[in-house]
Amino acid sequence: MGILSCAAVFSDHMVLQRGKNINVWGMAYDGWEVEVSIGGKTVKAVTEKHKWAAVLPPMEAGGPYEMTVSSNGETITFTDVMIGEVWLAGGQSNMELELQNSLNAEEVMKSIKDVNVRFYYTKKNSYIDEFFYADERNGGWAKAAPDTVRAWSAVGYYFAKKLSEDLGVTVGVIGCNWGGTSASAWMSKELLCSDSDTKSYVDEYDEAMAGKTFEEYCAELDDYNAYVAVWQPKINEFYEKNPTGEWGDALAYAGPCRYPEPLGPKSPFRAGGVYETMLKRVMPYTLAGFIYYQGESDDHKPQMYYKLLKMLIEQWRSDWKDDTLPFIFVQLPMHINRGEEDRKHWCLIREAQMRVHRTTANTGLAVALDCGEYGNIHPLDKQPVGERLELQALYHVYHKISADKAYGAVYKAAEYTDNGMLLSFDYAEDGFEVKGEKPLGFEIAGVDKKYFPAEVEIKGNKLLVSSKEVKTPVYARYNWVNYGEVTVFSKNGLPLAPFRTDRNA
Repeated sequence: MGILSCAAVFSDHMVLQRGKNINVWGMAYDGWEVEVSIGGKTVKAVTEKHKWAAVLPPMEAGGPYEMTVSSNGETITFTDVMIGEVWLAGGQSNMELELQNSLNAEEVMKSIKDVNVRFYYTKKNSYIDEFFYADERNGGWAKAAPDTVRAWSAVGYYFAKKLSEDLGVTVGVIGCNWGGTSASAWMSKELLCSDSDTKSYVDEYDEAMAGKTFEEYCAELDDYNAYVAVWQPKINEFYEKNPTGEWGDALAYAGPCRYPEPLGPKSPFRAGGVYETMLKRVMPYTLAGFIYYQGESDDHKPQMYYKLLKMLIEQWRSDWKDDTLPFIFVQLPMHINRGEEDRKHWCLIREAQMRVHRTTANTGLAVALDCGEYGNIHPLDKQPVGERLELQALYHVYHKISADKAYGAVYKAAEYTDNGMLLSFDYAEDGFEVKGEKPLGFEIAGVDKKYFPAEVEIKGNKLLVSSKEVKTPVYARYNWVNYGEVTVFSKNGLPLAPFRTDRNA
């Protein structure tokens, strides 16, 4: 490799964002003038502090093109470059879950033909060393084909496939996710420390490393990895023999779970960790927006999630220098481990996600309440999740459909009546449909906040909830559980979003 280079996210087969200025950057010697050319357009930039950054003018969708980057007799050429729509797919394991591990994977992958989608897999390295840079250079954009899509984000793939079909352009996805990560891992430590609540994530790291040398930490990490190398196959063996087995029985068979790994400089779970080693490696690649699926790993601090997610959106938009960049995310589905007590903390995460959506401009929320699996934190059917994200994009970003096609019903207001509470909703003009014998998951309470199951009567596009146990209802809520049956849907097939009528109830 010569002195001139581009960031690793630029490669053959890449997709560049249509209709916006296109950021291109890399490294060279100070003072070198770098020329970037594509589709008859040429721009120049001068290298300072070994870095250069050029901005190509907006282009219409099309291709394939050839893009060249030249300076001081060196030229880098990228081929098969398309201009289309580019989205970054961020989050943790449910965004990370690979197509090859999703529902009907082999059938889906074999059927891939003429799918106008491309993918860049941001390397999952949590520590910057010599291996980090070498591994990063081994990556690159790939076109959709049966032999290339196996490790792609399943959610990202289904989102992009449907979007490409509806828009008629190439769609590129930058996968940037890591299982088990808190939102705090995808933000800068400086921003986290700016707030007394979110600073706790940084404090936890500092406490974990207090009085510990780097070598001591590495020894702990080696011991952990050696333990997991023996423990994980035992866990897998247990569930192969007992598909419906409970977690406690699995631990009795395999031994204690020592997850997560020790918190330290190499941990992807540390505050600001993968923000430094992954997200910053692809910013500010010009995007149409972000899709995001995360929240599971912040369920130990659910009351903080509203603030944390708002800060993350602010951070990412600031880093991309676009305060209006669309951010579309998934509301967590139903989940509980087998034999686990329902602590109702995922309800708070879902509520925080809805609040962020309703209070933050240019956001979309894909309600996925019905997309969970009992006993499986990684539900395998990712197609509806990806396609619901795409519906949000079609409405909020591309203005191709109306809101009532992008959303299921969302709670709006309550009217107190002699025989219960009459609930009204946004996006419910066509009324509701019930899957099963009757609507389930509704509860009401009086001033004492003691909830009882409610009977539900559908009144056109409203719901009347009542209970013989509550003479004067004051509060109502729906599916305020970590896991439960989802029975109420809008006529467009999208589920009613979970809610409570008062956050203090």
